[in-house]
Amino acid sequence: MSDKPRPAHKIRHRALAVTIWKNNSDKGSWYSVTPSRSYKLGEEWKESDSFDCDDLLLLAKLLDEAHSWIMTAEQAERKAA
Repeated sequence: MSDKPRPAHKIRHRALAVTIWKNNSDKGSWYSVTPSRSYKLGEEWKESDSFDCDDLLLLAKLLDEAHSWIMTAEQAERKAA
């Protein structure tokens, strides 16, 4: 069994993705976001945190979606508490 942390949510469109992570501490929880772009090098898939100009508008939309997802998750957590 792996100790690798699992994302809370992932939003993907074509080669672009935004991974949402839930972080916990003694002061409470919060979310962070990691944008990435997948590409193939030979037969191996890699991820980069570098984006072309053509990626930016779509990345902005994915980040907007991530923000909405986080707001909804935080609201649900407050209701459950």
